[in-house]
Amino acid sequence: MKDKKIYIAGHRGMVGSAIHRKYASEGYTNIVTRTSGELNLIRQDKVEEFFEKERPQYVVVAAAKVGGILANSIYRAQFLYENLMIESNIIHAAYKYGAEKLLFLGSSCIYPKLAPQPLKEEYLLTSPLEETNEPYAIAKIAGIKLCESYYRQYGSNFISVMPTNLYGPFDNYDLKTSHVMPALIRKFHEAKVNNKEEVEVWGTGTPLREFLYVDDLADACYYVMQQVNAPDLYEKGISQINIGTGEDLTIAELVTIIADVVGFEGKIKYDTSKPDGTPRKLMDISRLHDMGWHHTTGLKEGIGKAYEWFLGNQGKRGKGEE
Repeated sequence: MKDKKIYIAGHRGMVGSAIHRKYASEGYTNIVTRTSGELNLIRQDKVEEFFEKERPQYVVVAAAKVGGILANSIYRAQFLYENLMIESNIIHAAYKYGAEKLLFLGSSCIYPKLAPQPLKEEYLLTSPLEETNEPYAIAKIAGIKLCESYYRQYGSNFISVMPTNLYGPFDNYDLKTSHVMPALIRKFHEAKVNNKEEVEVWGTGTPLREFLYVDDLADACYYVMQQVNAPDLYEKGISQINIGTGEDLTIAELVTIIADVVGFEGKIKYDTSKPDGTPRKLMDISRLHDMGWHHTTGLKEGIGKAYEWFLGNQGKRGKGEE
């Protein structure tokens, strides 16, 4: 089993690097990777050449163009086009060249903006999406449905997981393109080192969010790859498995924890003219819990680890999932 060839797409990003670490720690030695410079996943011909040569048995699709509210609002066409191309090329090539199993990573933004909370797997495609990240969500939904359709037409053992909001080593800390957690860590750090008296935070601070440390996600992905096969999902009427903590908190509560971890003692100001995004996003993870998997990293502990990584890598730009 542990000599199987595994291709991790997006291995230098936050998610892919965590999954790579997990498989390596479990004794897998035949892990295949390519940087974006070595393999352009948007090019179908290049992806097929790679699969024809390497013929990976397991495939993990952790490559994606990612970003926060600002990036999603500005680069709408790019987010839709690039993510559609990446996932379509990999999933089709995995089928064409005989991959035994594929794991596709989606995002909690696939669920409707005003879906009941917590978000059950069954809520997919039941009402409109959140406008601010609709292109990214549509691309991820297409990836989920590709995996399901390749099973239904060809019997491919392709499955999808939906992580909640993630954070940790190799995250993207660029203030213009990052998600809320890394953006806040950097904002508070810079305010601290520059002796600023105040930090401005977008929105009202009232939205509720759930956060999962990325190494816990990698552990869950490994668990799912060992325990779940395509019929376990699609023959039960669901298209994906949620991964999260099952716990959420307000952005204001998150801000307080980050300020404490970083050591910022100034004032916090909320710019209520900026968008909040979805009011609440909490994943229903009862399926995963019933299977026996639970997260192990507490939020404050995880933020401390993320901040420690940031301090040691400030000269580098984390790549998110790219």
